[in-house]
Amino acid sequence: MSKLENKIEARHRNLFDVLNEQKYTVDYFQREYSWGEKHIEELVTDLTSAFLNEYAPGDKRKEVENYNNYYLGPFVVSSKDGKRSIIDGQQRLTSLTLFLIYLNNLQKELGESQKIEPLIFSEKYDEKSFNITVEERIPCLEALFNYGSYSPAETDDESTANMAERYQDIVEAFPEELKNDAFPFFIDWLKYNVIMVEIIAYSDENAYTIFETMNDRGLNLTPSEMLKGFILSRFDHADKRQKANDLWKKAMMELKAFEKDEDQRFFQSWLRAQYADTIRPGKAGSKNEDFEKIGTRFHSWVRDNLNKVGLDPDSGTSFEQFIQHEFQFFLKAYTHILKAEKVLNARLEHVYYIHRWGIAPTLSFPLMLAPLNVDDSDDMVVAKINTVARYIETFVVRRSVNFRKFSASSIRYTMYSLVKDIRGKSLDDLKQVLSKKLVEMQESFEGVDEFRLHGQNYRFVKFLLSRMTAWVEQQAGMSTSFATYYQPEKGKPFEVEHIWADKFSRHQDEFEQEHEFNSYRNRLGDLVLLPRGTNQSYGDLPYEQKHPHYIKENLLVKSLCPLAYQNNPNFTRLQSELNLPFKPHEAFKKQDVDTRQHLYRAICERIWHHDLNS
Repeated sequence: MSKLENKIEARHRNLFDVLNEQKYTVDYFQREYSWGEKHIEELVTDLTSAFLNEYAPGDKRKEVENYNNYYLGPFVVSSKDGKRSIIDGQQRLTSLTLFLIYLNNLQKELGESQKIEPLIFSEKYDEKSFNITVEERIPCLEALFNYGSYSPAETDDESTANMAERYQDIVEAFPEELKNDAFPFFIDWLKYNVIMVEIIAYSDENAYTIFETMNDRGLNLTPSEMLKGFILSRFDHADKRQKANDLWKKAMMELKAFEKDEDQRFFQSWLRAQYADTIRPGKAGSKNEDFEKIGTRFHSWVRDNLNKVGLDPDSGTSFEQFIQHEFQFFLKAYTHILKAEKVLNARLEHVYYIHRWGIAPTLSFPLMLAPLNVDDSDDMVVAKINTVARYIETFVVRRSVNFRKFSASSIRYTMYSLVKDIRGKSLDDLKQVLSKKLVEMQESFEGVDEFRLHGQNYRFVKFLLSRMTAWVEQQAGMSTSFATYYQPEKGKPFEVEHIWADKFSRHQDEFEQEHEFNSYRNRLGDLVLLPRGTNQSYGDLPYEQKHPHYIKENLLVKSLCPLAYQNNPNFTRLQSELNLPFKPHEAFKKQDVDTRQHLYRAICERIWHHDLNS
């Protein structure tokens, strides 16, 4: 190797230096962008909370220079022939690019003029190119930059579709309290006070060695490890300390089998659920309180709040009991939730649902753990968790059909307050409290009457139709489930399809303007779930010609056909016993869309009613 190839550099750089008019490619083995909602939500929450802990209304912009820095970790690049390839850190840098695109779009709405664009793309010879270049992702990035949304095509890879979803998560996670005078301060802070360590290798061999060392042999202590060190240091007996250490290590391995950082999310959720009392008010300049501090430095919070946690600094026994009882109990409950998110389980079905459409995990997990008591039986733990998850699902569905958002930033104060309201409650009291909360909600299922598909809510519409379709079939004694339609393990995936073909000319007797037709065509009453490719085969036919094909499909689609009402006692019993306004449709006009919409509302009211005792 030459001297240059042997060279390795590491330097402290702010985000502006890292991204401003810089060019990176992504190494082939780092190609997949796999961050989920909770990763993005954590990034946005951590960054905005760190800023808000420094900012005070009335500050001058120059004072941002003296705000505390935020360390975002290292990234590794290989530099060859003037080109730089990201070896480690692609997830964070891609997520930051999505975040910067959102901030750039937001500042247009707010009338700001911060120079963010050079951190996203650079321009040469009148041609723009994104600073982090992966060819197949360019259409997605361009659409997000220009329009704030992207609808993935069938040819898109999983990473591109994931990027589009994570952008929407950023929209939901960004706090309202920064959409004011604090916004330009936040941009300054993000550009110049968020710090990364850039490690540059000038040969692929050295770059991969650094990558392996950082991922396999990293020695930095995590907050979980620091908490363990503090707690175990208070044990009175070495043998008990060793047993507790073995127990802790086994637990951390179990959690990390789900996700690399799941151990930290466990402690954040558990401590918030059971011990946090104070919350930062939702206004710029407020200081972080229990809920925020646990989210950023829970190991320090425990050390500073021993009384709240029930730990006696002068009694090693209290620390031993904490590990033997509280720790093990809440670990088991937490893993119940993690497993229920992945596989549909009848006893915890609502956990599965809210993992697909629910509030941010930083809110939902503390809520689900809050009512638990260490002497609860396993059955009681499951019942309480599922009850809270059912409340969360009903809450988000009601908000969604009324076109109301439920971003973490907009509901965090409400939900963290609810954590305290339901903490340690019996199952009966829990149901009473949460049922009352649903009764008090402003949003009702009257919103379904006007609900429609638009560019930003396809995922929710698919969720809604999947839940309704599975519920109707289950009430009729069939064995299908939500997973059958939302995320089937085999067979063709299901897609949201229109009953009306996209043919304005066929509906000019009822609509004078094409935009009126298009709006009505997107109403929920005109939508069904069909296997991919099915609707394409007869989708352009007039309704009268294609609706006989619907008899071969799921029961909610079949219900359009007169034949579904003949010799089908389970279906007709469902119709009469639940008083649901099913009816066949020989034709499908504007009034039929309204009738169908009324049916969907009735089904929603049955599935997501406010009485959690039934």
